[in-house]
Amino acid sequence: MEGKLNLDRNMIDRARCAARHIAEELQGHINAHTTTAIERTVARLLGIDGVDPSDVPLPNVVVDQVFKGGELARGIAYWIGNAMVYYNYSPQEIAEEVGRGNLNLLEVPAQDPEAIKGAIDNLAVKMADYIKERRAERERLMRELGLNINPFLYVIVATGNIYEDVIQAKAAAKQGADIIAVIRTTGQSLLDYVPYGPTTEGFGGTYATQENFRIMRKALDEVGREIGRYIQLVNYCSGLCMPEIAAMGAMERLDMMLNDAMYGILFRDINMERTFVDQHFSRMINAYAGIVINTGEDNYLTTADAYEEAHTVLASQLINEQLALKSGLPEEQMGLGHAFEMNPDMEDGFLYELAQAQMAREIFPRAPLKYMPPTKYMSGNIFKGHLMDAMFNLVSVMTGQGIQLLGMLTEAIHTPFMHDRFLSIQNAKYIFNNARHLGDEITFKKGGVIQKRAQTVLAEACKMLEEIKEIGLVAAIERGMFADIKRSRNGGKGRNGVIRKDENYYNPFYEIFMNRGEVR
Repeated sequence: MEGKLNLDRNMIDRARCAARHIAEELQGHINAHTTTAIERTVARLLGIDGVDPSDVPLPNVVVDQVFKGGELARGIAYWIGNAMVYYNYSPQEIAEEVGRGNLNLLEVPAQDPEAIKGAIDNLAVKMADYIKERRAERERLMRELGLNINPFLYVIVATGNIYEDVIQAKAAAKQGADIIAVIRTTGQSLLDYVPYGPTTEGFGGTYATQENFRIMRKALDEVGREIGRYIQLVNYCSGLCMPEIAAMGAMERLDMMLNDAMYGILFRDINMERTFVDQHFSRMINAYAGIVINTGEDNYLTTADAYEEAHTVLASQLINEQLALKSGLPEEQMGLGHAFEMNPDMEDGFLYELAQAQMAREIFPRAPLKYMPPTKYMSGNIFKGHLMDAMFNLVSVMTGQGIQLLGMLTEAIHTPFMHDRFLSIQNAKYIFNNARHLGDEITFKKGGVIQKRAQTVLAEACKMLEEIKEIGLVAAIERGMFADIKRSRNGGKGRNGVIRKDENYYNPFYEIFMNRGEVR
């Protein structure tokens, strides 16, 4: 895209260089540690699923046994492989025996290390091949059924009942939606396990379970064939089970995942040491599976002022970009987030929103930016709200955003009804079509309000990143430099699930996902 903002390229490089340094500093901690969530993910990727007689998920059962025995630093893959060689059981059979109380993995006699590695590597490659097949299936269906022109129309369903979600999702697809996000039930991000099976009782959303993923994927494929368009499915790999949900999404062919390096720390008070380790492995899985991540910078603007703190959004986007690259995630799979959240009563607010969106487009030209609608100042005045959504849509089509979460005129009143989504889709389609090439016809006045605003935000973001480069990201979060929220390094939920790896740590998926590059 041709630059319209006369941004200082050297300053962009300085900001990106500082973000790279910040990410590299974190990588030392990430490489030295694993977490209980990562080890449960390994168990799932090796084929362990289901629950024990007390309805505890079997990945938790096997990992908790080794964790409580103080031996998880070697990695769950070793302990499962050791039992496989000794008993000639599958991982699932081993997990079921542990769940029945018949087997203690730490009491199994040590077997030949090469035999253990051979048994586990064989299963790991089979799972990687399966995920690769799901990715190829997505690409084939996209070619056969086709996709709409960007920006993709993204809507949410949030009934709490997966079967009711299916009805609403199919209706939204028929109305014109391209992407369906199944909102997760309140509080699931703080559960240190993934519920099992189909669910019908969520609050403000539906549980993220592998069976619910499977049900919704099947439904969207059905309606996609009916209307002749591939419908993308989104869920959340965030919270205490971030990598587990990424693995489930990879197996069930989800297309996008909300996955941010700092959201859980800031907004869910999850321990930062754990989150940084978990986000790395979860993004490796997403990268391998071809899943686009959506980062959560829009949330900063719900607790901080969108005009005053716009630079924190850009700074966070650059950090998220560098951390994602460390996981092997290409730019084309980075749905970096931002939002239309300035006070609508501000004079020239539309110009500032336009500057922010255009700046993001120019700094991240290959990323499918995720643009979030106005929520903070939605008042219940549905007519004003619908107009605000229209202006948000106009900015999007003028600046080439990729993923458009549609605003709802009833945002401040209730969870969207079907007809609310219909009106929002009609709003977006009208503007996207009627102003399709408006951005190509417009240049911005040299030294004008829009150029100056973007240049100022970039300069402030660069200054912030260079300060964080000196003090480190952990200290920056402790000081409340993002979203006006402070978190301590050792505080938050899940800290006890962080384990320093020992010298014999074994997890075959790191090497497979990072180095098996033929699918990327």
